[in-house]
Amino acid sequence: MQFNEERPIVSSSKLTGISIIIPTYNESENILQLIEAIKDNLPHGIFTEVVVVDDNSPDGTGTIVEKYIHNMIRIDKSSQRNEQFLVKVIHRYGKSGLISAILEGIASSSAEYILVMDADFSHSPQMIPIMVDELLHNPDHIVVASRYSKGGSVVGWPIKRKIISKGATMIARRILKLCNISDPMSGFFACRRNMIESIKIDTIGYKLLLEVLVKTNNRMVKEIPYTFTNRKFGQSKMDINIILDYVKAIWHLYRYGQKSKKQTLQIKEEKRKSVLFLSKAGRFFTVGGTGLLVNYVVSYLLSNGVLARLWYLEATIIGIACSITSNFFLNKAWTFEDRNFSAKHTLRQYGLFVGISSVGAALQLIILYLLVQSGQAYEISLILAVAIASMGNFLLNKKLTFREKIWG
Repeated sequence: MQFNEERPIVSSSKLTGISIIIPTYNESENILQLIEAIKDNLPHGIFTEVVVVDDNSPDGTGTIVEKYIHNMIRIDKSSQRNEQFLVKVIHRYGKSGLISAILEGIASSSAEYILVMDADFSHSPQMIPIMVDELLHNPDHIVVASRYSKGGSVVGWPIKRKIISKGATMIARRILKLCNISDPMSGFFACRRNMIESIKIDTIGYKLLLEVLVKTNNRMVKEIPYTFTNRKFGQSKMDINIILDYVKAIWHLYRYGQKSKKQTLQIKEEKRKSVLFLSKAGRFFTVGGTGLLVNYVVSYLLSNGVLARLWYLEATIIGIACSITSNFFLNKAWTFEDRNFSAKHTLRQYGLFVGISSVGAALQLIILYLLVQSGQAYEISLILAVAIASMGNFLLNKKLTFREKIWG
């Protein structure tokens, strides 16, 4: 059941404001005082929404908030409406876990920014305007109230609980590579809602922030020190099941990080291969351009009396042979960076290169003929024929002559 009679009329886009998500289970002694304390510490001038998500508390926490909302509505009807402050409650029928409660609260909330906090006063409401102000100035950051950054502290915990907390924090930072934050286990943080909505949340346990940090690739974090105060009323939720859930979450997020890292390396390798392929293709066609120049110069010198006065066809054949030879050695040394110039190896490659070049020339003539005969303009046909034959030459020489993989 949701009570949202106080909700102001909003467009399809989210309100510029803050939705404070408070998951509860047996917090009847704290919840109303917390709501009033939040009301006394509202961020200045922006819409603030408190969303209480109750996991069917036996002590009636959800019902208490429901009555509070009805009382607010009755008061508002006899006085000016407060459209800057809204309280709603979500009743969940079963104890389904903290993270799922927070996500359900976010899904039911209205504001552009989300702040998550506990209901037991361990997270001071006085920190809310400070965190919201920081978030508004740095909307792409995750703002974390930190117990372990300089100036932060913990009050009221026994030594055993402090050791457990410090140990869990160290494990999370080291195993999950969270080096840009001192308190990744904090349950008191704020961020844009789309930061959470853009990732798949699939761990169990009590620490949503851990998953957000890992799955947003160590998004920029702004830590604000605060004093964590142990609860005065109610019972702590810490037990062996929470510890086991924490271990499972760490293992799950570690595996996610390893898989993500592997995928990133694969993408980088694929990019590297594409760059290498294009680089070699560019070199091959550049060499082809120099081959045309060699062909022209040799043919000219042999047919115009500079070196000889051969019949133009004879000069052209020699020019072609020279250009193929120069193309081969330039491609061997520069394009494919093959440094094996032993006679047997080089002659084998040269024979393949000449054969493939001859096949490419024949292919070019066939394609040109077919395109022109089909009615295509000679100029366009020539460009297409040269492009297809040249690419064929490159790929066949890459694979057969120089024994490289096609892609890479």
